[in-house]
Amino acid sequence: MNKQVITSEQAPAAIGPYSQAIKVGNTVYLSGQIPLDPATMEVVEGFEAQVCRVFDNLTAVAEAAGGKLQDIVKLNIFLTDLSNFTTVNEIMERYFEKPYPARAAIGVAALPKGVPVEMDGIMVVG
Repeated sequence: MNKQVITSEQAPAAIGPYSQAIKVGNTVYLSGQIPLDPATMEVVEGFEAQVCRVFDNLTAVAEAAGGKLQDIVKLNIFLTDLSNFTTVNEIMERYFEKPYPARAAIGVAALPKGVPVEMDGIMVVG
């Protein structure tokens, strides 16, 4: 198996023993992104800004892998408060065009650094 580590300085550095993404063939496995500003490694303020930051972080890693956000075929969204589901959907429509990726929105008790949202995904590049 030919694994390629994907890294972007435009996304936060990993905060644990993992890679930002791993590419195998034309499939890219994007690690979870939380709303960390890659320049400061601090959590951005405000839920909407946090969701945008997560999508921006995913975009940076997708581009480092030779793709774009629209190439994500499976997106997982982890929320500590499922009442934010509608807000996430509204923001997602700014970042994706139809056809949208397959997706799961999962309520969780807690996320790293106490953030309210994390996303990971699987992307296929040409």
